[in-house]
Amino acid sequence: MNSRKKQFATIVFIFLSSYSARSQEHNVSAGYMPPSDPLVQQNLAEWQDLKFGLFMHWGTYSQWGIVESWSLCPEDEGWTVRRGPHAQNYFDYVKAYENLQTTFNPKQFNPEKWADAAKQAGMKYVVFTTKHHDGFAMFDTQQSDYKITDSKTPFSSNPRANVTKEIFNAFRSDGFKIGTYFSKPDWHSDDYWWPYFPPKDRNVNYDPIKYPERWENFKNFTYNQIEELMTGYGKVDILWLDGGWVRPFATIDTAVEWQRTIKTEQDIDMARIAKMARGHQPGLLVVDRTVPGEYENYVTPEQQVPSEPLDIPWESCLTLGNSWSYVPNDTYKPARQIIHTLVKIVSRGGNYLLNIGPSPDGDWAPDAYDRLKAVGEWMAINGEGIYSSRTIAPYAQHNIYYTQHKDGHTSYAFLLSDENNDQLHLPPTIQLTLPDGKPVKRVEILGLGKLKFKTKGNVLEITVPESKRSNTALRYAAAIKLSH
Repeated sequence: MNSRKKQFATIVFIFLSSYSARSQEHNVSAGYMPPSDPLVQQNLAEWQDLKFGLFMHWGTYSQWGIVESWSLCPEDEGWTVRRGPHAQNYFDYVKAYENLQTTFNPKQFNPEKWADAAKQAGMKYVVFTTKHHDGFAMFDTQQSDYKITDSKTPFSSNPRANVTKEIFNAFRSDGFKIGTYFSKPDWHSDDYWWPYFPPKDRNVNYDPIKYPERWENFKNFTYNQIEELMTGYGKVDILWLDGGWVRPFATIDTAVEWQRTIKTEQDIDMARIAKMARGHQPGLLVVDRTVPGEYENYVTPEQQVPSEPLDIPWESCLTLGNSWSYVPNDTYKPARQIIHTLVKIVSRGGNYLLNIGPSPDGDWAPDAYDRLKAVGEWMAINGEGIYSSRTIAPYAQHNIYYTQHKDGHTSYAFLLSDENNDQLHLPPTIQLTLPDGKPVKRVEILGLGKLKFKTKGNVLEITVPESKRSNTALRYAAAIKLSH
C-alpha cells in the first residue's frame, strides 16, 4: 500500500468510526500531529516497539459488578442504566454509589502477582485507571477525600492502600512502561457538576463562560491532581487522558465521535498541563484521547481494530471480557482470539492494550490468569515477530498476516488457525507473496525449524514435511520467519 493509499485508509477509518461508534467508545481523531520534542519522539518509538500492554479499570463500582461510572450519568443510553440499590431514584442512587467508598476493602490486592502474570504473557506496558469519571481516586490525592486512602475507606488502613503507587512500583520493577489513566471530567467534583444545577448529561452542568471562577477552580483541581501523579509515583511514561468531550469548543471536528454531546466550552488548558507534566516527567507521552492536535501523541480506537494499516501511532484498547470493569461470571475471550487479534493489530502497525477488571477483593478471575498463561506460552516462541515490528506489504493474504522487524532484515508471515480451532494444521505447501518483493535467503517456522523453499517470480513456495505438519504443539498461529 503506497503512502497515498495509507492516508486514504486512515481518513476512511476515521470517517467510519465517527458514524459507527456506540456506547461509551471513543475512536480515532482527525488531524494527527507528530510530536516535535526529541525525548517524546524517542519514548513514542520505544512504545511502538512494545506492541502488547495491560489495561485495568478498577474502582468502588466493582463491588456492584456494574459498568464503571456511567450509571451516574443522566443520559438515556444502554450503558447508563442504573442497577442495584435505589435504582429508581437518581439522587438516592448517587448517594448509594458514593457510599461504596465505605465498604471498599480489596484485601487480596497483590500487584506483584498481576505484574508477573502480565510479564509471562509477553506484555510490556501497563495503563491503570487512577481516576475514572466518577471521581473516586485510586491514589492518595490531597485535593479530595473521595479516595481509596481516606479514612472512610476500609482499605485505607492497609499498608498498601495507595494502590496506584503499589501497582506502578510492582510493574516498573518488572520492566514495564507505566501509564496513568486519568479522567478529565470528574462527576464528583462540585466544580464540574455544581450542586446548584442537576446534571443533564456527561458534560459540565453550568456554562464555564458565565461562571469562569468555578471553571477555573476545576481547572486547578485537575492540574493539581495530575501534578500529584507526575511527582509522587516514580517514573511515568504515559499520561492517558480520557473524557474527550472536555475540550476547547473551537477544536470540534465533524469526524469526532462526541460532537453531538459537546455543548459548551470546556477548555482544561492542556498546554499548561502538558508543560507541567513533562517538566516532571521528560519525554512523557500525552494521550488526550479524541482531541486532535499536539497533545494526542497516539490515537486509541476503542473496542475495534482498524481494517487497514495506519501510518500514525495507534493502539486498540479492547476488553478481555464483555465489560471494562469487573462483572461476576464475565465471559472471557479465548486465547486463540487474543492471539489472532494481536497479530492483526501488529500487522497493521498498532499496539494492543488488553483490559482486565480486578474484582472487589483485589484479584483477577482465574480465567484471566489462564488466558494470559496461554498467550505467554505462544509469545515465548513467536514473540520475535511481534515486538519491534513494522508493517510490510502485502500486509495480509487470506489468513496470513505479515510483519517485519524494524531493522528490515527479517520479516514474518503469521498463518492463523481456523477461527474456531485452537490447533493449527499446516498444509504440505505454503505459498507466500514475497514481502515488499525482497529475496529470501532462509525460511523457518518458529519452534519447528528450517524449511525448504523455492521462489517463482514474486511468490515464495514453502514445503512443509509431514513431521512438522503433524506437530500437535502448534496452536493458534504459526510464525514463518523469512530472512532476507
